[in-house]
Amino acid sequence: MAIRYGIIGTGALGGFYGGMLARKGHEVHFLFRSDFEHVHRHGLKVDSVNGNFHLPEVNAYPSVSRMPVCDVILVCLKTTGNHLLPELIKPLLHPGTVVVLLQNGLGLEETLSARLPGVQLAGGLAFICSNKIGPGHIHHLDYGKLIIGSHNVLDPEILKQVAEDFLEVGVHAELSGDLRFARWQKLVWNVPFNGMTVVLNTTTDRLIADESARALAYEMMLEVIRGANQCGVPLKESLAQQMIDMTIKMKPYAPSMKLDYDFRRPMEIEYIYSKPIETALKAGFVMHKISVLEKQLRFIQANH
Repeated sequence: MAIRYGIIGTGALGGFYGGMLARKGHEVHFLFRSDFEHVHRHGLKVDSVNGNFHLPEVNAYPSVSRMPVCDVILVCLKTTGNHLLPELIKPLLHPGTVVVLLQNGLGLEETLSARLPGVQLAGGLAFICSNKIGPGHIHHLDYGKLIIGSHNVLDPEILKQVAEDFLEVGVHAELSGDLRFARWQKLVWNVPFNGMTVVLNTTTDRLIADESARALAYEMMLEVIRGANQCGVPLKESLAQQMIDMTIKMKPYAPSMKLDYDFRRPMEIEYIYSKPIETALKAGFVMHKISVLEKQLRFIQANH
């Protein structure tokens, strides 16, 4: 089955994953905002640790009103723009369309499902170091694995096909039978490293090299894991050390929240911090350290 893909948010994630699909001949339609004219004239460029490539011509659009309906929509916007999703998604839907939220955080699918009842949703977790470094120009530094799980998708075969399409183009993709587990698992890394790089004004390599900062990151990871456990999600505490070891090997990296801070963009505090804190609290677990980090980030956001 040939899938027609739509990409909403052609930045660090949408540009890389959509570009990988388009590079191998899959039908991909990209929504651009400020980059449209540049990409229309010059194409999409990806500098990747796995090999650079340039797509001189892509299906680029400045508005969803000009895009065709799609079988699978990959939402790669920052969650700070999720209030726009209903109006961006509706024109691209047909009765069988599946919307995959390639976004960080907790509670995303539940929130969108309430605003778009009846739409089939899945979640995607991207374990990747990738940045947008210029108009239509993506820099993929490391990793790239995708985990995709259903929220309310009726036919599991379509997600299976999506995973197969990514595997075919060189992206390690796998399906999760428990989307909630996958989202909490990604938070184990995102919570300490996104927020701490902002508050301490640093990058992952400098943070992980400092004994005190590394210890604090580890303690926050354990707090996420214990919060998940209290919510019925069986993450193992050994995952924290695995994440620390992975980060030690990672190339120097400024996470997406650090880049948002540096470029004075809104930070993704709501779904990465507030929702998990609130969810754990309802289950009877208080995330003390992460609550402190959330308050610090909200102060920085309000005064930056």
